[in-house]
Amino acid sequence: MSILEINGLTKQFATTKALDNVSFNVEEGEICGLLGPNGAGKTTLLRIINSLLVSDSGSVIINGMPASLDAGKYIGYMPEERGLYEKISVEDQIMYFGQLKGGNKKRLREVMNEYMDIFNLTGQGNRKIKELSKGNQQKVQIISTLVHEPNLVILDEPFSGFDPINGLLLRDLIARLNEKGATIMLSSHNMPAIEEMCSTIALINHGQLLVKGEISDIKEAHKTSELILTTRNPLSLPLLHDSGLLKDAQPTQTLKWRKGNAYKLEKKEGVRNNDVLEAVSLQGEILHFEERIPTLNEIFINYTTKPDKDIK
Repeated sequence: MSILEINGLTKQFATTKALDNVSFNVEEGEICGLLGPNGAGKTTLLRIINSLLVSDSGSVIINGMPASLDAGKYIGYMPEERGLYEKISVEDQIMYFGQLKGGNKKRLREVMNEYMDIFNLTGQGNRKIKELSKGNQQKVQIISTLVHEPNLVILDEPFSGFDPINGLLLRDLIARLNEKGATIMLSSHNMPAIEEMCSTIALINHGQLLVKGEISDIKEAHKTSELILTTRNPLSLPLLHDSGLLKDAQPTQTLKWRKGNAYKLEKKEGVRNNDVLEAVSLQGEILHFEERIPTLNEIFINYTTKPDKDIK
């Protein structure tokens, strides 16, 4: 079941088309990464989802309801531009945002205290926002986003201002929220985090949706013919070329903790991995073998830096 349906969204500012007929769904229970370079249209999309902007055409459906301030109560949205009031105490800030989303005061306080404990902010509730470090302000922003227990959580650059320890804390929290049934949308340039945490991605550029789907399927579609293997003894590359299976074969660096002789091979079209392995094994023992799967960062660059006709 789709918790978020985006149908043909178009939005233009003067001569700039920020969104150009964007459509995709986010299914209940997904952790979806929203990707795109600066100026791609991500922020415009998130603001329309949260009824902070009105689209020129198209629609957004949230939990089966047209996007509106009422439907927005199901959403926890943390924008990239932080919106905390510096002179208000931490607790008053969190309770205020929770009540804006229709939360019950007693339950809000219980949830707030739980999150304050998770983020090591217990005892900091009476401090003013301006007295906190940037990282702790970020924690308050996240708690304010989550305190009303939304079904759909949208976080725009949530790792900004976090050191590696707090980044790991946030990753664990997002995983726990998802396990409890929340659907998560993450907009971030932190590709390793997106690759680790998300099951799907939606990638937009110049206001257009370029791809939406399972990360594993997208990687499989962009897989090259390259193989990486390590052998106990050096290979005779001329002999390997004579097999007629390869376009190229050359030595490459192996990982420091992996012993052996590493090679990067490029298969000819239609050649099976087993055929290559059989040819290599004639020369000696194979210690390690893997297909060269592109990283999410490589796929992102491929989509966002090449003309449409060159995208593979």
